[in-house]
Amino acid sequence: MKGWIGLKAAKKALMVLVIVLVIIAGGAYYVWNGMQPVKASQNAVKFTIEQGMGTSQIAGVLKQSGLIKNDMFFKIYLKWKNQGSRFQAGTYEAKPGVTYDQLIAKLNSGEVVRAEMIRITIPEGYTLEQIAKTVGEAIQSDPAAFVKLADTGARTDVPAFKEIPANTSLKHKAEGYLFPDTYEFKKGTGQEEILTRMLEQMQSKLDQIPDLEQKLKAHGLTLHEMLTVASLVEREVVVDKERPLVAGVIYNRLHKEMKLEIDATVQYALKEPKERLLYKDLKVDSPYNTYLHPGLPPGPICSPSIASIEAALSPEASDYLYYVTKKDGSHEHLFAKTYQEHLNNIKKSNSNAKQ
Repeated sequence: MKGWIGLKAAKKALMVLVIVLVIIAGGAYYVWNGMQPVKASQNAVKFTIEQGMGTSQIAGVLKQSGLIKNDMFFKIYLKWKNQGSRFQAGTYEAKPGVTYDQLIAKLNSGEVVRAEMIRITIPEGYTLEQIAKTVGEAIQSDPAAFVKLADTGARTDVPAFKEIPANTSLKHKAEGYLFPDTYEFKKGTGQEEILTRMLEQMQSKLDQIPDLEQKLKAHGLTLHEMLTVASLVEREVVVDKERPLVAGVIYNRLHKEMKLEIDATVQYALKEPKERLLYKDLKVDSPYNTYLHPGLPPGPICSPSIASIEAALSPEASDYLYYVTKKDGSHEHLFAKTYQEHLNNIKKSNSNAKQ
C-alpha cells in the first residue's frame, strides 16, 4: 500500500515537473520570439524620436512603427546592454526585419533622414502678389490666402513690421517687407511659416546695415519711407552702378516738391501691368500714381534688393532732376539737370533706339 502511495506521489511530482518545464519552455519561447526581428520587408518605415524621450517612449515608437514585436523586451534589452543614453533625436528610416542591435546602432549614430525640402526663389523687385503666386506654385496653396495672411495675419513682433503706418491707402500692408531671396523649407511647410521667414529675413538684412538709424535720421526718413524709395529704385534701375544716382534724383525731386512721375508707380497702381504705358494710364486714380500725387507713394511697390536699400540710404549727390532710359539695349539712363536737357536726352535716346 505504501509502495502504491509512493509511486502515485512520484507520478504527481513528475507531472508537476513536466508542467513547470513546459511553462518555462513556453515562456522562454515567448521571450525569444518577442525579441526576434519582425517579418522582413523592403518597404522602409519612418519614425521620429522627439527630444527628451525616454527608453520606454522610444520602445513604444518602434513598436507602433512595426519595427519590433515587444516594446517591454526591447526596453529590457537596452538595460541589459546598457544602451539608450546616447540615442539622438530626429526622424529615422529602417526596414522591418532589422535586429535590436541594428536599431541601437542607428539611434546612437544619429543616422537621421534628411527631410524632403522645397526651394522657393523670390526675385528682386517682385510684388507681394507675385510672391504669393510663386509660393502658391511651390506648395500648392491659394495665392489670395497668402496675400490676406500678409495683410492681416502676419507676425507683428518683427521690429521692421511694426514700423508700417496705419495707412488705409496702402494697397498691401506687407508690400516691400518680404526679402527677395532663395529659401528652403521642409515639404509640408505652410504659408504662415514661409511668410514669417521672409519677414525675418528682411529684418536680418536691415540689422546688418551699419548705422541704419543714423542714416535714416540724416535723410529725415522713416524705415517705411526708406523702403518705399528703395522699391522705386528697384523697379527703375537695372544697372547696379546707377542705383545710388537714381536714388539721389528721387530725393532731389522730393526736396524741390516736384512730382516724382515714376512709371513704375503707375504700373503698380494698374490692375494688370502693361508692357508700355499709354497717356491715359498716367491719369489712373490711385494714391500710388506719382504723376498725380506729390511726394512718395503710400508704401513700397515691390520687395527691394539690398543694393537698392543701400542706395536709398546712401544716394549719390548730384544736381540731376530727370532721367530717361537709353534705348540702345544697355538698360542705362541719361540724366539731366533741366527739363530742356531732359527733352534733348529723350530725342537722343529715341534716335539711338535699338532696332
